[in-house]
Amino acid sequence: MATIKPIKTIREAARNVPVMAQTDVLVVGSGPAGLAAALSAARQGVDTILLERFGCFGGNITQAGVESIAWYRHADTIDTQSIGIEFERRAQQMGATDPEPQSKSEALNTELFKVVADTLVQESDILPFLHCYAVSAIMASQTIKGVITESKSGRQAILAKRVIDASGDADIAHMAGAPWRMTPKKDLLGVTVSFALSGVNRKRFLAHVKNNPATYKDWGVETTVKEDDLFSPYLREPFRRAREAGDIPGDVEIAGTWSRISEQGDATYLNVVYMQGYDATNVRDLTQGEFNGRQQALWALDALKKYTPGFEKATLRNFGASLGIRESRKIIGQYNLTENDVRHQGRFDDSIGIFPEFLDGYGTLVLPITGRYFQVPFGVLVPQGVENLLIAGRCIGGDQMSHAATRHMMCCALTGQAAGVAAAISIKDKVNCRQVDMDRLQKALQEQGVRIR
Repeated sequence: MATIKPIKTIREAARNVPVMAQTDVLVVGSGPAGLAAALSAARQGVDTILLERFGCFGGNITQAGVESIAWYRHADTIDTQSIGIEFERRAQQMGATDPEPQSKSEALNTELFKVVADTLVQESDILPFLHCYAVSAIMASQTIKGVITESKSGRQAILAKRVIDASGDADIAHMAGAPWRMTPKKDLLGVTVSFALSGVNRKRFLAHVKNNPATYKDWGVETTVKEDDLFSPYLREPFRRAREAGDIPGDVEIAGTWSRISEQGDATYLNVVYMQGYDATNVRDLTQGEFNGRQQALWALDALKKYTPGFEKATLRNFGASLGIRESRKIIGQYNLTENDVRHQGRFDDSIGIFPEFLDGYGTLVLPITGRYFQVPFGVLVPQGVENLLIAGRCIGGDQMSHAATRHMMCCALTGQAAGVAAAISIKDKVNCRQVDMDRLQKALQEQGVRIR
């Protein structure tokens, strides 16, 4: 694990910390996993707090601008049935989507999704806290009792009967002393600075795409062949030409996908800056990633203007508000999902839902276009060594290749929903989280619309 070596240390004085709130379930982080966890817990009738460090809910959707939360979905996909589908449909009902260009899914308007998330939270009587960091775990022996927060209101505590870590980086699990692992820095999935452009000639660009269609074969990664000839909104050629012309440094590889192109000429999500070697738990790496990513995005813009029909008059509209992070810490769970589970349709007695056989990462792409799927077991949400803490999202237990499936936002929503329901049931049954009755949990999830098997 990469660390920043301190120059020296100081001793902080002990102090009394005021308790700003008490609740049944506290969810830390409000990406698809945390938003799903809070909503599902509240819908089980327990008091719920949702804590978010930024100024809006939605995580990578609203901070990194990721529009395509279900781009794996095709005609023969057996899809997850979870609260993630509700996010997509509710956004569509509120006028916050457009058809996603490569799949049978909706591309989210990530700015309007902030309001979609606000609406869902307010409807469910969740107590929300924005602009608030969780900085320490409150522990009684091996049991978590809440978190210490820092905000404009100062240093305060939130006490909770159950805590759900949906931070993405297993921050609370780490603070609580739960074991975790992280892939070596050089092998971590890359980080992205996404960006949006204005001034695109939509008709001219789409005509160019029609005459020069890209496919998943162009990605240059391992596939199962069945994906190779499917259309992909993929861009590499303009950046290759710019690199050959000396406009992009020879050691910088820019390539990736576009999403919505609005009638007004906005390319709302360009995911072409992919940078490896950044540790998302290291503040210096995060800082350098923002700097380098914005520079690469400007190189990409210049290349698109020079070499892509329709982009000749494009201008920068905005950068993503934060780095898009794909991988950092993962807990060592009560069970740890494996590549074999994902590739060979793993089945589990403690299933909390299904997810399509979808892998995207580590030089591999598998799309679920033949109806294959795996079950996600409850054990991946349960950390070792800490009681009444559940994990949701991309930091659940699993090996490297299974992460290429479970990191995706629809799967994060599935694990969040299960964590929220499990936390609520454990309170009602007066048992700790790892002792939740599985029949009760699965029945409650099915009542919330989740497909278990």
